[in-house]
Amino acid sequence: MNLVVGQKARRSHTLTAEHVQTYAALTGDYNPLHFDAAFAHRTKFGRLVVQGGLTTGLLHALVAMDLPGPGTVFLSQNWKFTAPVYLGDTITAEAEVVSVHPTKPVCQLRVVIKREDGEMVLEGEAWCYTLAAKDDPS
Repeated sequence: MNLVVGQKARRSHTLTAEHVQTYAALTGDYNPLHFDAAFAHRTKFGRLVVQGGLTTGLLHALVAMDLPGPGTVFLSQNWKFTAPVYLGDTITAEAEVVSVHPTKPVCQLRVVIKREDGEMVLEGEAWCYTLAAKDDPS
């Protein structure tokens, strides 16, 4: 893929209690913020929130499948969570190419994730490397 500065892609997903349970089973993250409504109610969040890994996982899918696309891996990530994601929220991740290395398949992306109400829940940047398939002449 020939990337150009300013190129963008986005991907959306609605997060459910089933996603939270599956993520916990895979990672062991059973923080009461994600499972105990009474506990979560006593925090600044006021209700159950999804694991941050589910939020950032949408960026992994976006980079691996959309921009830059298949064969892409993260070299580095620098982002911060700016607001919680709650059960039932639909989030949209967006990546924008801000630089492309002139001689290597490396690019820098600006990344943001927003809830359906427009509030930003994550912002930052990532560097990516796109591996070519062995039979790809490029």
